[in-house]
Amino acid sequence: MFEEPATGFAALGLRSEVMAAVSELGYDEPTPIQREAIPHLLTGVDLLGQAATGTGKTAAFSLPILHSLDMDQKGKPRTQALIVVPTRELAVQVRDAVAAYGKKLGVKVLAVFGGQPIVRQFKELDRGVHVVVATPGRAMDHIRRGSLKLGQISTVVLDEADEMLDMGFAEDIDGILDATPDERQTVLFSATMAPRIVQIAKKYQHDPIKVEIARSKADDASKALIKQSVYFVPRKHKAAALGRILDIENPTSALVFCRTRMEVDELTVTMNNRGYRAEALHGGMDQLIRDRVMGRLRDGIAELLIATDVAARGLDVDSLTHVVNYDVPTAPESYVHRIGRVGRAGRAGTAITLSEPGQRRLLSNIERLMKKSIDVAKVPSVADLRASQALKTADAVRESLESSDLEDFAAVLDHLNTPALDGPGVDDAEVVRSAFDHDGFSAELDTAELDTAELELSALEEAGLDHRQVALAALRLLHLAQGGGVVEQEIPDVSAKGKQDKGKHDKGAKGKHGKGAKPWEKKGSGGPKGGSSHGGDGDTGYLYVNLGRKVGVRPSDLVGAVANEAGLTGRDIGPIRINEHYAVVGVPEESVDHVIRSMKSTKVRGRPATVRRFKE
Repeated sequence: MFEEPATGFAALGLRSEVMAAVSELGYDEPTPIQREAIPHLLTGVDLLGQAATGTGKTAAFSLPILHSLDMDQKGKPRTQALIVVPTRELAVQVRDAVAAYGKKLGVKVLAVFGGQPIVRQFKELDRGVHVVVATPGRAMDHIRRGSLKLGQISTVVLDEADEMLDMGFAEDIDGILDATPDERQTVLFSATMAPRIVQIAKKYQHDPIKVEIARSKADDASKALIKQSVYFVPRKHKAAALGRILDIENPTSALVFCRTRMEVDELTVTMNNRGYRAEALHGGMDQLIRDRVMGRLRDGIAELLIATDVAARGLDVDSLTHVVNYDVPTAPESYVHRIGRVGRAGRAGTAITLSEPGQRRLLSNIERLMKKSIDVAKVPSVADLRASQALKTADAVRESLESSDLEDFAAVLDHLNTPALDGPGVDDAEVVRSAFDHDGFSAELDTAELDTAELELSALEEAGLDHRQVALAALRLLHLAQGGGVVEQEIPDVSAKGKQDKGKHDKGAKGKHGKGAKPWEKKGSGGPKGGSSHGGDGDTGYLYVNLGRKVGVRPSDLVGAVANEAGLTGRDIGPIRINEHYAVVGVPEESVDHVIRSMKSTKVRGRPATVRRFKE
């Protein structure tokens, strides 16, 4: 009977356990670099490959390694493959990929790099692993100590070799390769074929097969999906300019490249103070913090990742919508690699570059390499920001119009419309203008010279929204922006008898200041500053937050932080009280522990927040 020839990964001849894992991960068709490289690597020859980040290199060298592993050894596993990468983050990514591809084999893979306890790595290596993924410096450290034994290594991979050389690891690479058997398979991948790469290949490889993945039409189409623009900005105004640009762009997730660690730290503080959830990533951070930062970015908790080029090497985050060059890269290839992190899989993306006037020559080099000019854009003005805020406000009002509690504000509106003794009443349009002009509602921008209320009201009128409904929605939004609760529960009247009839008191109150009373209802607490209430649909638990009015914390900051980190809705959060040095936030009692866990590394208004259960 005629059998159709195998296609896709099945045609590559990989062992069944590897194929099963690949199929489970949903991979059907190999990428060009995988299709070219895997058949050669399965034969055991040396390979010199030129391919950029994001082309599927990891699977190209990982799958042949797994295919060739001897899994029938008795006793503890022996190290059979070493993969050397430039950064910690890439080491973790490659380790995770190898572990996923080799799951059906039961492969043991270990990543070793600086920034984590070396004693733990000693123990793992002593137990035995099949594959080690290492940064050059830590690999040499283990080789010198005798903890990384390379006598039975059959394959060595140098991934992103050009980056390792740029980072000064040439001597370490020599030391690693000299410590491995001469008959090993040597695989070298690089984004460029600089003379130094060719020299390493000549020195350490034997008649290597050369595989070069040229930029394809698909890559060109991908670049076409990326909107590229450059803003010319004096250095001292760069942070403010970036803030304005991002306010207009409104990215879902952005990666901002800086030159130095100090610049990363300073810009992270600046963007957090502007209201963005920004995280820093650079080589001066310990691994625990770096892992946490990457988790927050992948989970969508952080909006901005501000990083040095080296620290961000190898990062592959699907949710990125924007890449920002805080400075023009000196190497044109770096620009191309950076912007290639967005616009993948047919998605649109945006690449933004902030250039100082004297960096035009660097831009010309980039345009020459890409054979494409980069659009010059103008930094948004205050008027542009106000107009953008108007549209966002209109969207917020439309959403508020759908709220079921809108009519709770009808009495307020009627009172405002009624003429007072000393003057006429106000109409609905004036209520809208007043609400939008209030500090607690309007966005905090650089200046308030423009009539934002007029802009916003005009946007609403153009949308055909009824003034009374809009006024109700505006009152509700203003109330929430100031931290006000929407609907309070009835408080029993005890004035006639001095006490309540048994069985008629509020279920939440147990005694004058007992369990169920709000913290500020207890003796000596004073009244609430305000906060949205989750309506009493169950017991309320209270959280202590170590930040208060002294650092500018507002109820909306606390609601946003709890909602973003813990996944609660605005209706679940409240009431809220803000004191000078701390705040108390109400959440459903059953969510207290979850919120505390979720907010362990949270920042509020750019400051680290300590969150625990509130105790008097």
